[in-house]
Amino acid sequence: MQTRKLGRHDMELTILGLGGVVVMEESQTDADDSVAHAFEKGIRYFDVAPQYQDAQQRLGPALEPYRDQCVLACKTLERTAEGSARELEDSLTKLRTDHFDIYQMHALSRIEETRQVLADGGAIETFLQAKEQGKTRLIGFSAHDEDAALLAINSGHFDTVMFPLNYITFEHGGFGAGVLEAANQRGMGIMALKSMARTKVAEGEQRSYAKCWYHPEDRPDVAELMLRYTLSLPGVAAAIPPGDPGLFEMAVDIADRITPIDSAGLAELEAALSEYLPLFPLNT
Repeated sequence: MQTRKLGRHDMELTILGLGGVVVMEESQTDADDSVAHAFEKGIRYFDVAPQYQDAQQRLGPALEPYRDQCVLACKTLERTAEGSARELEDSLTKLRTDHFDIYQMHALSRIEETRQVLADGGAIETFLQAKEQGKTRLIGFSAHDEDAALLAINSGHFDTVMFPLNYITFEHGGFGAGVLEAANQRGMGIMALKSMARTKVAEGEQRSYAKCWYHPEDRPDVAELMLRYTLSLPGVAAAIPPGDPGLFEMAVDIADRITPIDSAGLAELEAALSEYLPLFPLNT
């Protein structure tokens, strides 16, 4: 599988990563098999968070045989120094490792959250200390709000950003361009979320996939174009496919033939997706 340099940093990621939701609520045997299969297919980037129910407990043993050959990223929703320090240690234990390659603030959704993280007593204190102590190589954040992300980027503290970068939201929602530009200007590593997201689940509508809170794209030809689009955006090192195991497997199969999107591909995408509302911004 292709690898890409992570911004200005001395680290490379495979263009696809396995998100912990894939192994969430699976048996340990199935989790072991999923991770082993992903590794065999070339995946060397794994991302997880405590909020993914039992995913840490499943991923830790499953990844242990391959840990030294992989990039392991984890996250925390804790916004204070005390809470994030406690959760960092718990995650290290559950994931059976002495360090993370990337440790991230999880899901900054409001600018007030970013301010709290960066204030005295905020989680940034834990992150900077963890980096000094070798408990993480890089520090980053994920976000679903442009203002929250831009404040974090402009703080200068973070090495990486994980953000929704998706054809419909980028081209029809006007969402993400400012974050992408700001991150590239600082040489940050960029990982894409929701590259295969199609649209929202309407009120009263049933989810099409239990592990996806949105409607993912499940047409292989369209999903391939969506991944090509996201991975053609400047500076994007990797994408995390949906957490549904079947959709993840489809993305892995696609990854072997990923090429930059061209004008014909963009026209096909527009024809396939023009009727759908962007997933972000959430108030669209």
